[in-house]
Amino acid sequence: MLSLPELTLEHLQALVPFIGVGFAAQLIDGALGMAFGVITNTLLVSVLGLAPARASASVHVVETFTTAASAISHIFHKNVNWKLFARLVIPGMAGGVVGAYLLTSIDGALAKPVVMTYLSGIGIYLLWRAWRMDHGHAHKPPKVIAPLGLLGGFLDAAGGGGWGPVVTSNLLVQGTEPRTTIGTVNTAEFFLTTTISLTFIVTMGLEAFSIAAIGLIIGGLMAAPLGAVIAKRIPAKRLLMLVGSLLTVTSLFTLYKALA
Repeated sequence: MLSLPELTLEHLQALVPFIGVGFAAQLIDGALGMAFGVITNTLLVSVLGLAPARASASVHVVETFTTAASAISHIFHKNVNWKLFARLVIPGMAGGVVGAYLLTSIDGALAKPVVMTYLSGIGIYLLWRAWRMDHGHAHKPPKVIAPLGLLGGFLDAAGGGGWGPVVTSNLLVQGTEPRTTIGTVNTAEFFLTTTISLTFIVTMGLEAFSIAAIGLIIGGLMAAPLGAVIAKRIPAKRLLMLVGSLLTVTSLFTLYKALA
């Protein structure tokens, strides 16, 4: 029979730093379309010493709540391209299920150095594109969507984070408009994280989720409405530079940790 982790006074006192981490991570994720999973998963694995599967499970149950709030905010601010959303969400959910199942039996960290090297290159390229962009830059509809959603969903579940860095960055490389790209990817992520969380519950049970998830949920929900406002108000060129900078820094850091 499934049971929730027992809450004690020590657990409640320990929630405070995780509330802060959840707030900061979700603020960045909502504004730039990436980083919540990367930041929180790194914390759970590196600082708390959780196993990758348990850390990924905790991150995704948190994201079920935070991405719901973020999606509502992006929809309210008209940051969602619904045609793009429809082509992303189903492949993303399918990839997430496969990644979650594999993580329970295979070490998903084996492919991390390759993925992080690739994402570092994408981040540098986005910075170059932002530097070359002028105010008259014409955005283009993306050509590669479903395979991107499938890969992003798989890596997100298997690596504890990756939907935003993989999907958002690659759509921007194809020439999409930053504001609606970020809003669309964030909205689709709710369905992805819900699917992945249910898969982890089926395969591992509720015991897989750490107590830190509660603090991350509280902080994330506090910040979720603010990210969409930031994404709507920042100019496209500056938004692209911020995404490129964040992707490059986080990918290089994760690559260093993986190779160290």
